[in-house]
Amino acid sequence: MDIGIGVLILIIGILAGGYGTIVGAGGGFIFVPALLLIFQMNPVLASSTGMVIVLINSLSGVIGYARQNLIDYKTGLTIGISALPGSILGVWFLHRYSSQYFYVIFATILVALGVFLFSKTLNRSPKIPPTLLEKEESDEPDGVGHPSFNWFIPLGITMGILSSYLGIGGGWLLVPILIYVFKLSTHHATATSIFSLCLYSSVGVLSQFFYGSIDWVSVMWGGAV
Repeated sequence: MDIGIGVLILIIGILAGGYGTIVGAGGGFIFVPALLLIFQMNPVLASSTGMVIVLINSLSGVIGYARQNLIDYKTGLTIGISALPGSILGVWFLHRYSSQYFYVIFATILVALGVFLFSKTLNRSPKIPPTLLEKEESDEPDGVGHPSFNWFIPLGITMGILSSYLGIGGGWLLVPILIYVFKLSTHHATATSIFSLCLYSSVGVLSQFFYGSIDWVSVMWGGAV
């Protein structure tokens, strides 16, 4: 790889890692489009490489969030473990259907998410709802007062599939869902997303390693942050 290209990937990796960790997404939603549009990498290689970058960023981010005691481990473990089979399935979908559907699915999901967040910003209320952590600290027994917790399992499976198929982690979608649907605070949603991302992205990376579809030179430059 040319040194100029390597430096450009390094800069993109720094931006993706820094911003991605802050918002709980791992940075893949920045890194993978850059590989696709700037470097003309094929979808399978871009997604697989992006998944490794997401894992590296999430591992570095989860340490800081754990020290700040911001991770909701019950939620993170439920989503992360539920996403494991989805991660394997997502890799299979990528290698089976990447050329036909990858760009359409990628663009559609990102545009839909942008519209959703924009609408939420316009309709933002100053009232802050109680977080899931605050609900769990009540005297109610498990499963009472927050029945929506049961939805974390199908949510995890979905996150696993999308994460491994697109190679962009899933925190870009998971954090808004945790905030607006399950009412976690922004800080807890971000930290919990990074924690669960560590779990299911590791399975995605192992699956991609099995297929041998990772560009390790791009990982070396993009993950050296």
